Amino acid sequence: MSKHPFDELFDRFQSIRVGVIGDVMLDTYMWGRVDRISPEAPVPVVALQRKEYRIGGAGNVALNLRSMGASVSVLSVIGQDEDGAALKALFTESQIDTGYLLESPGRITTSKTRVISRNQQMMRLDNETTEDLPVEDALLLEAHVLRYLDEVKPHILIFEDYNKGVLTEGIIDTVIRLCRERKILTAVDPKRKHFFAYRNVDIFKPNLKEVREGLNLIDEEVTLSWLQGVHDQLYAQLGHRISFITLSEKGVFYQGASASGLLTPHVRQIADVSGAGDTVIAVAALVYAATTDIALMAAIANIAGGLVCEEVGTAAIRRDLLLQECKTLL
Repeated sequence: MSKHPFDELFDRFQSIRVGVIGDVMLDTYMWGRVDRISPEAPVPVVALQRKEYRIGGAGNVALNLRSMGASVSVLSVIGQDEDGAALKALFTESQIDTGYLLESPGRITTSKTRVISRNQQMMRLDNETTEDLPVEDALLLEAHVLRYLDEVKPHILIFEDYNKGVLTEGIIDTVIRLCRERKILTAVDPKRKHFFAYRNVDIFKPNLKEVREGLNLIDEEVTLSWLQGVHDQLYAQLGHRISFITLSEKGVFYQGASASGLLTPHVRQIADVSGAGDTVIAVAALVYAATTDIALMAAIANIAGGLVCEEVGTAAIRRDLLLQECKTLL
């Protein structure tokens, strides 16, 4: 009996090698119960019940890729601190390669601590630096990337930008050039600061808010023709291959040289949108690396983004669940 086409596709993911470069973070979740207001100030008192560490930021993209079965390496800079050690241990536990992860004594590891009660976030504490990498660290990271590209020979490299200083314009330009010279695919999830620095990438995946800010667009009605015009404006500045724009409750838009479409989202019980963008770029990059089919890439990534929104907090996509949903919905 022959395999289902989606079974064959998902099996192929295990042979795909992916690198993730960008701002990695440690996410800490503190779960508790609120029964009273503090007598010291008008704030809730949270009686902590459990604490959990998770991989965040660009690391969550790597985690989603690993959950899908791909071979994943993370390329970034963390501090020589407790949070960095905890994050590195989580990568190792998740079978994500840290051989190209730079530890800098002059850097602190980005960490975000969320206090949650009754599935609602009460507070978030951030410990981070957002300054660009100093020249010494930037040069070391570029050397790590060059070694990774030549040793591992990945199929695709994902830029995951959170504006924390790891992805400087110099690093972006150098790494894209190195990938193009080696015919390695590139995908990017940008932020406003370096929005137009990602010239000549293969997949450019902003969300609608980032597109409006980047192109200084007013709040016009989101239609296929309007989005196609947005793609033309982006292409004029970036020269990229594919626009893949996430539209929140309106779904996703994709356009390349030979295909364009607007896909509506599937009905979900939304619990938390945290990390949905990470899942979308991870799944889209993986599907495209395996198939170069833009429409299929968008369809599967659209399903994946909706699925992770049913989970509270940052969570990786479940391969088995996504596979079943693809068989059902596509």
